[in-house]
Amino acid sequence: MSSPDIVEPAAQSSTAQNLARRRFSRDAQGLSPDEIDGLMSSSEGRPFLVVHHLPEIKDEGIPPLMPGIPVTCRVENTEKHTTRSKVHVGTLYTVQLTHGHFHWTVKRKYKHFQELHRDLYKHKMMLHLLPLGRFTKERQQLRAMSEEMPSLHGTERTRRTSSKLKYLEEYLNGLLENSFCRNDHSMMEFLSVGALSFVTDLGPKGLEGPIFKRSGGHRIQGLNCIGHHQFCFRWSRRWLVVKDSFLMYMNRDNGHINFVLLFDPEFKVKVGRAHTDTRYGVCIENFSRNLIIKCSSYRQTHWWSHEINRLAETCDFLKVHRFEGFAPPRENTLTKWYVNGGGYFADLADSLEQAREEIFITDWWLSPEVFLKRPATDNYWRLDEILRRKAEQGVKVCVLLYKEVELALGINSEHSKRTLMNMHPNIKVMRHPDHVSSVVLLWAHHEKMVAIDQTVAFVGGIDLAFGRWDTNQYRLTDLGLTANSVTDGEPIEDKAGNGAADGPEPDKQAEREPYDLTYNNKLWLGKDYSNFIRKDWVQLDRPFEDNIDRTQVPRMPWRDLSAAVHGGAARDVARHFIQRWNFTKIFKNKYKDEFYPYLLPKSHCTADSLSFTVPESKKAKVQVLRSADRWSTGTCENSILKAYIHTIENSEHYIYIENQFFISCADGKTVYNGIGDAIVNRILRAHREQKKYRVFVVIPLLPGFEGDISAGGGNAIQAILHFTFRTMCRGEHSILSRLSEVKDLWTEYITLCGLRTHSQLSQSLVTELIYVHSKTLIADDRCYIIGSANINDRSMLGNRDSEMAVFVEDEERVLSIMGGQEYQAGPLTLALRKQCFSVLVGASSDPSINVDDPISDEFFFLNWNAPAKLNATIYDKVFKCLPHNSVHNMRELKEYSSKERLCDTDPEQAIEELKAVRGLLVHFPLRFLCEENLLPPRGTKEGMAPVGLWT
Repeated sequence: MSSPDIVEPAAQSSTAQNLARRRFSRDAQGLSPDEIDGLMSSSEGRPFLVVHHLPEIKDEGIPPLMPGIPVTCRVENTEKHTTRSKVHVGTLYTVQLTHGHFHWTVKRKYKHFQELHRDLYKHKMMLHLLPLGRFTKERQQLRAMSEEMPSLHGTERTRRTSSKLKYLEEYLNGLLENSFCRNDHSMMEFLSVGALSFVTDLGPKGLEGPIFKRSGGHRIQGLNCIGHHQFCFRWSRRWLVVKDSFLMYMNRDNGHINFVLLFDPEFKVKVGRAHTDTRYGVCIENFSRNLIIKCSSYRQTHWWSHEINRLAETCDFLKVHRFEGFAPPRENTLTKWYVNGGGYFADLADSLEQAREEIFITDWWLSPEVFLKRPATDNYWRLDEILRRKAEQGVKVCVLLYKEVELALGINSEHSKRTLMNMHPNIKVMRHPDHVSSVVLLWAHHEKMVAIDQTVAFVGGIDLAFGRWDTNQYRLTDLGLTANSVTDGEPIEDKAGNGAADGPEPDKQAEREPYDLTYNNKLWLGKDYSNFIRKDWVQLDRPFEDNIDRTQVPRMPWRDLSAAVHGGAARDVARHFIQRWNFTKIFKNKYKDEFYPYLLPKSHCTADSLSFTVPESKKAKVQVLRSADRWSTGTCENSILKAYIHTIENSEHYIYIENQFFISCADGKTVYNGIGDAIVNRILRAHREQKKYRVFVVIPLLPGFEGDISAGGGNAIQAILHFTFRTMCRGEHSILSRLSEVKDLWTEYITLCGLRTHSQLSQSLVTELIYVHSKTLIADDRCYIIGSANINDRSMLGNRDSEMAVFVEDEERVLSIMGGQEYQAGPLTLALRKQCFSVLVGASSDPSINVDDPISDEFFFLNWNAPAKLNATIYDKVFKCLPHNSVHNMRELKEYSSKERLCDTDPEQAIEELKAVRGLLVHFPLRFLCEENLLPPRGTKEGMAPVGLWT
C-alpha cells in the first residue's frame, strides 16, 4: 500500500498535534493493482467503491466492461437526417446494447462505424509494428482473433437498407466477441461506455458521451460576481454521465469528477441558441446552476435533451412532495427510535463497524475523543479511533462541521477538523460557512446525522460530542461504577453516590497516563463530565482534563432523542449530505482541489438491498424533512415546520412535545413560526366541540447558557426565557392569553413541565435540572417527528439554521386504549410514547403507575400533573431550586437565594422528604421573574444583537 504525500510529521498524540496545517496533501493511493483487479472483477456490476478510485482505475487501464459478460447489440431502425450540406440525406442507426442486466441505446451514423473500424485497424497495426513490452497483453488478445476484422466496404447486399442493418449488427457483435476489440478505447467511445457505466448502485447505465461544457452558470451568491460569467467563460472537453437522479461530468484524461448536478424541482433541459447563446447548445438547470454544454450537431442536441428528460422522468426529486419537502414518504422502511444517547451511541458504533464504502457525518459540534460505548477500558470505541480504523480499511469518511463564530461559541471545530484529518487521508473534513464571504453571521448548520454506505442513516438531536451520552438513570455523579459492565444498554448503578469509588485513589489515578483506561470505571471522562450552565466547555484541545470538579459539582444530565432509518429514507438522508458537501466544495476555494472529492448519490432502485440492519428496527412509513436555504444547501425548504403544523392541526387526541426551545406564536414582527398558533387553535377547537384533548410540553427549566441563575443568569439566559415566557404565558400573543375563551380550564388541555433529579455527591445532597435537548413531537400514538429542529424561528423557518428530521407514521396497528375506549395505535409510536412517559412519571420504577391511556383524567391529573406539582414543592423545600414560581423580581431572587436550605440544615429530614419525589417532572415556573423585563439591555452585546439571534 503506497503512502500519500505528507506535509508535516505525524503527531504523537491528540493533545500534542500541530493543528496549523493538514498532514496529508493528497488522497491515499490505497489500492494495489491486484486489489483494483479484484474491485473490477464482479460479474454482477461494479461495486460502488469504484467511484472513489477512478484515477487509479484509469492509471491501471482497467476496461469498463465486466469481464466474462458478453455485450450484444441489435441495430433496430434507421432515421433520415439532413447533413450540413443540406443536400445529402444521411442515415442514423439506433443501436440497442445489452451487457449483463444493463441496457442502453446509442445512435450512430454509418461514418461512425467506419471511424471505429479505422481506429481498431490502426491500433492493430501499431501493435504489430511497435513490439513494446507495455503492449504484451493487447498482442495476446490480438492473436486470439479467429479471423480478420470484417470489412465495411459496400457490397450489393449492404446497399439494401434491411440487409445493411443486419450486416452492421453482425459486424459489431463480431467485434464485441473479441477481447482486444471490445476493450479498445475507440470501442468504448462508440458504445458510450465509461468507468461509471456499470456501477450497480448508480442505477441504470444512463446516457454518456463526450461534450464541451461552458464554465460558470452557478446560481450561488458570490460565485458569479456582477454576471461576469455571461461574457467571460471558457469551453472544456469533458465526459458527461447522466444517471437516474443526477448528472455529472469528468475529465477522462485523469479520471477526476469535475462537477455533479443533482435533479431537483427546478430541473429543466433547454435547447437552442436562445437559451444557450451557442450553436448546438443544451442548457441544463437546477436550483444551483445553469450548465451549458455544446454538442456536435443539431440532431445530437435534441437526442441528448430527450434522453436526459427520459432518464429523469422517474426521479422522485423532480417534484415537490408532502409538506413541500424534497423527499417523498418511503413506505415499509425499517426504522428505530432512541431515547438518550447511550443506546444510540452503541448502535451507531456497531453500524460504523459495518461500513464498507462511505461514512457521512454532519454535526453542529463533534468531539473526536467521545466514547461511543461505556465504560471505556481502551480506545477501541472512541469515535476518532473508529473512523481511523475504517479509513485504513479503505472506507471514505466525509465530515461536515459547522464553522462557528469563535468569539460567540467555544466548540472549537478547528480542533475537530485537524484531529480527524491528521489521522488518515481517507478522512475528509469540511467546515462551513465562511461567515464574512458568505454574509452569514447569525445562522448555523444544526443537523446531526450519520449515513453509512447510503444504506443506514441516523438522524436526530444528538451530536457526536461531549456531554451527550446518557441513560434513563440520568446520573448526577460519576466517581466510578461498582464494575465495568453494562446490562441492556444501562450501566449498573453508581457506587459513588457517597463519594466512594472503585480502583486507585483519585490522586493516584490522576498520576496515570491519561490514555491508560485499563482500570477505568467512569462513564464520562474529562470534558465529557459537564455542567455547562455552571461552566461552559473550554480548552477542548485538552479533552481528558476535567472541565469541572466532579467531586463538588454534579453533572447536568442530557435528555435527547434520535432515530435510525434504512433503505430509501437513508438514501434521502445521504442525498441531503451529498448536496451540502458538493455545495461547500464549490463555494469554498480551499476545497476545490482533488483531495476533496465530489460525492455521488446512490440510486433508489437498489435501496432495498441492505448489507446490514440496526437490531430491533421495525417497519413504518418514513419521510425525511429539512430546513434548508441558499446559504446552507443551495436550495430552499421548511418542510419540518409544515409537518409540525400539519400534525398538530390533524391530531385527534393528544400531542406530546419535547424540545430544547419553545419559542413560537407568530406576531409578524419578532416571531414568525406558527406552531404555538396551531396549538391554540387545536385546543380551542376541542373546547368548542367539548372533546377531550391534551397537550404535553416538556422543555429545559433553563436555557443552555453559562450563567449563575441565583444572580439572574446573565443576558443570554434571560433573553431565551423572555421569548419562552412570551410563548407560554406572557403578553397578548402567548398561548395562555389566547386561551382566555377557556378561562381557568386551560389546565385540562395543556401542561408545561421541565425535568429535575437529585442524588448524593461527596456526602452532600445535590440536585440538577435534566437538560432537555430533544426535538420531538408525538401525536395520537400513531406518528412522531424526531430531528434536530428546535421550536423556534431559527430552526423552523428554513432560511436560517439548517436542520433535518424524520416523520414516522406507523403502517400497522395494535390494540390500545385512548380516553377509556379501545383504540388502534401504531406499535412504534405507542412504544416510544410509553417509554417517554414511563420514565418521566416514574412508572419504570413503580409498576402500579399505568401509562396506557395518555388522555384519561386519571393519568393526566393524577399521574402527570399531581407529581409534577408535588415534585416542584419538594425540591423547593429541600434545595430552594431556581427557577421558582415565588420569585417575581430580582429583589425576591436575591432573598430566595440567601435562604437556608433543608439539605444543608437537616440532611436526614431532606432525605425523607425526597423519598416522596416520583419521576422527573416538575411544573414549569410560569411566574418566575414575571415582574422583570428579561430582554437584554441595549448597551450590552446581547442587546445589540438582532432579535432573530434569540428567536
